[in-house]
Amino acid sequence: MDSQSGFLLERSLVKRSFNQAAETYDEVAVLQREVGQRLIERLDYIRMKPQILVDLGCGTGEGIKLLKQRYSGAEVLGIDMAHAMLKVSKKKWPRWSLASKPKLVCADVEQLPLAEQSVDMIVSNLTFQWLNGIDMVLQECRRILRPGGLLMFTTFGPDTLKEMRECWHQLDPDGVHVNRFLDLHDIGDALLANRFMDPVMDMEMFTLTYSDVRKMMQELKALGAHNVNRGRSAGLTGKNRLQSLVSAYEKFRNAGRLPATYEVIYGHAWIPEQASVLTNEGMRETRVPLTAIQKTS
Repeated sequence: MDSQSGFLLERSLVKRSFNQAAETYDEVAVLQREVGQRLIERLDYIRMKPQILVDLGCGTGEGIKLLKQRYSGAEVLGIDMAHAMLKVSKKKWPRWSLASKPKLVCADVEQLPLAEQSVDMIVSNLTFQWLNGIDMVLQECRRILRPGGLLMFTTFGPDTLKEMRECWHQLDPDGVHVNRFLDLHDIGDALLANRFMDPVMDMEMFTLTYSDVRKMMQELKALGAHNVNRGRSAGLTGKNRLQSLVSAYEKFRNAGRLPATYEVIYGHAWIPEQASVLTNEGMRETRVPLTAIQKTS
C-alpha cells in the first residue's frame, strides 16, 4: 500500500461509526453546532428565497432546524448516510404539522436520489471531510442545483488536529492515525473545475481544550470520528502506545489544558444562471433560454 492510498477512507466504516455515535453525538458536538450556526448566519448576506433546499450530511438535524427557522415556507430535505442519525433527527420535530416537517432521506451524498435541477440551495456542515476527495459530491451538487442555485458548506482544513498528528508522527512515523484534509485553495480549484461560479472561500481556527488526551479521544469516539483510513493499524492501540501518546501530548499543555486545533473552511459558490457548453471547435458557447430574452420595440 502506498502512502497516499493509506489515507483513503473506508466509507462503510464511516457509515458504521456515525450510526454507532448517533445517541451520543449531540452531547459532545459543541464545535459542530457552533460552526453550523456560523454557516447559517452567513445566509444573512445572501439575497435568495429558496423554495427547496437540502441539508447535505444533516446528521442529527441541528442544521435542518436552523434552516426551517430561516426559511419557514421552504421545503427542507435532510440527507445523511447514517440511518441512526436520521432517527435522532426525526425525534426533534414531533409537533410539526405533516406539511411542514422536513423530509429525511438515507443516502450517500456522492449518489443523491434527486432529479436534475430540482433544488435551489444546498447547505452542508462538516461533511465533505469524510469523503475521498470532493469532486464526486460537487458533481452531484451541480447536477441537482437549478440555474442560479447556491452551495454553502464547511469542512475541515489541513491544520485540524495538528497536535495529535504531530504526536503520532513522533511515535509512529509510517502509521496512519489522523485523517488528511483538503487545503482551502484545492477546494476552490475543485469548485471551478466542476463549473461552479464565483467561489468564495475563507478559514477560521478553533481550539478546544481538554484536561487529558483520553477525554479528547473519548469525545472524538462519541462524535463518530474514528480512524477509518485504509492504512490504519489492524490491531487496537495498546496501553503502552496510548500512554506514549499521552506523554507526547504533554508538550502542548498550556494553562493546565491540552489544546486540539480545528481549521474550519467556509465556502460558497453558485450555479450560473445561463448554461455554458463547449462547441466542437473548443469555443465556449452560452445558451440563453428564450424566456430570458426581453423583447425590444
